[in-house]
Amino acid sequence: MKKIRLSNLSRLLSMTFKAVIVVAVTTIPLALIGRATLGEAVIALVYLVPVAWSANRWGQLPGISAALSAALFFDFLFIPPFYTFAVARLEGWLVMAIFLAVATIVVERIQASLTRAREAIFMYELNAALCEGRTPAAVAQMAAKNLQQLFQANLVNVLYHPEDKTLSVVASEPPKGTGTGRPDRCLPLVNSWGLVGEIQIWRGIYTELPAEDSRMMENFAAQTAQALERTRANEAERQIIGMALSSSRK
Repeated sequence: MKKIRLSNLSRLLSMTFKAVIVVAVTTIPLALIGRATLGEAVIALVYLVPVAWSANRWGQLPGISAALSAALFFDFLFIPPFYTFAVARLEGWLVMAIFLAVATIVVERIQASLTRAREAIFMYELNAALCEGRTPAAVAQMAAKNLQQLFQANLVNVLYHPEDKTLSVVASEPPKGTGTGRPDRCLPLVNSWGLVGEIQIWRGIYTELPAEDSRMMENFAAQTAQALERTRANEAERQIIGMALSSSRK
C-alpha cells in the first residue's frame, strides 16, 4: 500500500509541476510583447487558457496550481510595482481577485463536466463488463477491477454471499493490495433476495471518493447486485435444465 501511495503522490506532483511549466511557457510571449501593448485585461484572459487546459488535462489540483502560478506571474510581471509581489493600487488588487475567482470557477466547472462525462462512460463500460460475467466470481472480479481503476483506489473488495449468508466470493483489486483500518466506503449489495454482500473501497491518495449515498455509488452497487442476481438465476436455470435432461435419459 505504501508503494501505491508513493506512486500516486509522485504522479500527482508530476502533473502539478507540468501545469506550472505550461503557465511559465505562456508567460514568455506575454513578457516579450509587454503589458503596454496587451493591457492587463488581455493578459488575464490569456492566462486563463493554460489554467483551463491544465484542469482539463490533469485534473482539479493541477488546475488550481496553474491558477495560483498564473496569478503570481501576473502580479510579478504585469501589475505595478513590477518585479515584486507587492500590489500598490486598489485596482491591482481587484484585478488579481477577479482573475483568481474566475480561474477557480473555470477549474471547478471543467472538473465537474469531466466528472459527469467520466461517470457516464464508466457506467456504460461497467454495465457492459458485468453483462459478460457468467458466474458470481467473474462479476465480483469485474466490479472490483473497474472500481479500482476508476478511483485509483488502494484496494477494492467485493464480498458476495448467497441466501444462506455464508461467504462465497471475495474479489480484490489489486490482487495483492492491502487496506489499513476500516474501508473508506462500504456499499451494500441489495437485490430482490435482500442483502447479498458489500463493496469495500480504500481510497488512494490521488482521487477522492464520492459519498456512499451519492447517486454514482448507489448505481455502482445496484448494477453489481443485479448482475450477481442474474448469474445466480442463470446457474439455477442451468441446474434445472441439467436435471431435466438427466431425467429424460433415464
